[in-house]
Amino acid sequence: MKNILKSSGIVIYRIRSNILEYLILHYFPAGHWDLPKGNIESGETKRQAALRELKEETGLTAAIHDNFQEDISYAGQYNGADFFKTVYFFVGEVDPSSKVTLSSEHQAFVWLPYEQALEKLTYDNAKAILQKAHRFILLLIN
Repeated sequence: MKNILKSSGIVIYRIRSNILEYLILHYFPAGHWDLPKGNIESGETKRQAALRELKEETGLTAAIHDNFQEDISYAGQYNGADFFKTVYFFVGEVDPSSKVTLSSEHQAFVWLPYEQALEKLTYDNAKAILQKAHRFILLLIN
């Protein structure tokens, strides 16, 4: 029997010196580059979980934009147990002067313009989320 897991995450962006940048995290010890995300806890909404995970993983707070929610689903195995996971993503903006404080789950972070962020992400499903979020953000800021 597969474990059913649900997580939430946020595509975080800032505009600094008129440059749109995205936050990408380097997960430890797995070593992949990904977006901030984590498990939804009992009693939390998807949005609440995304904001909590962002705060826990980076120390940041964000304003989540309405009208954007995308999800990815995948199956895998962890410690010999099969799982099926769905991750719900939102888009959030942070103040450009905000400082990142990483949790022990991460070994590094980078703020990158879109093309570089897309290239830095490890997984194709995260790249697809960033592509959709980028189109959405461009409509918001233009």
